[in-house]
Amino acid sequence: MEEEAHLYALKTTANREDQVVDFVQAHVTKRGLEVYSIIKPHKMRGYIFIEAKDRSSAVEACAGVPYAKGVLEKEVRYDEVEPMLEQVKVQMNVQINDIVEIISGPFKREKAKVTRIDQQKEEIIVELLEAAVPIPITLKMDSVKVIRREGEITEEKDED
Repeated sequence: MEEEAHLYALKTTANREDQVVDFVQAHVTKRGLEVYSIIKPHKMRGYIFIEAKDRSSAVEACAGVPYAKGVLEKEVRYDEVEPMLEQVKVQMNVQINDIVEIISGPFKREKAKVTRIDQQKEEIIVELLEAAVPIPITLKMDSVKVIRREGEITEEKDED
């Protein structure tokens, strides 16, 4: 029996929606909550939408999140949100083991190796090449550019 998902609006501080999405995503992953998607509509400030099993899952996902002001009582219908969503087809030109350069965010200009690709979320997981300890970092597809394919000539690292 499949659970039905519900959509809830989360009021946020204007222009802090991206940060709230990141914090909520971290809470969901860390706590294993039944939240299926987090939607930040284009050209709409002060709100994000959380698709979850129930309202309590949505509320728990944003508990203690900076800039999150609270989940609205009334459930949102999908047809109310649909016009705000922008259908974007991302060119999936990234492959596992590609060497990429990060072109935006705090790791801008860093080089990294692609370890995983999430087609649904249009995200990739990379490990920085210059880091002493490999730490997986999740990035949007459009925040990297491929600089070397796996099949191309690569430098071998010395194992000491």
